[in-house]
Amino acid sequence: MNVIVEFSIVPIGVGVSLSEYVAECERILAQSGLNYELHANGTNVEGEWETVFGVIRQCHETLHAKGAPRLYTVIKLGTRTDKPQRMADKVASVKARLKGHSESE
Repeated sequence: MNVIVEFSIVPIGVGVSLSEYVAECERILAQSGLNYELHANGTNVEGEWETVFGVIRQCHETLHAKGAPRLYTVIKLGTRTDKPQRMADKVASVKARLKGHSESE
């Protein structure tokens, strides 16, 4: 099953700056071959359910191995069975509506 996920992993007990840990997860995502987008408060990723959640697990394992004693993760996800959908499709639909065009949902 294809899934679109937004997730954010927050290491606890590692200090104030978290960019080093975010970068580790971004490296894992880059190596995964999945389509993903980093944004200010997390990362969006799309792909097969097992692959996406395997990458999130790999992020957890890597950050713990890097010395983060505790991780807090927020995951939001969406799936569809009526048609295939990608992150870009969702954004394009909203942009089309803003321009006054109606697209099927």
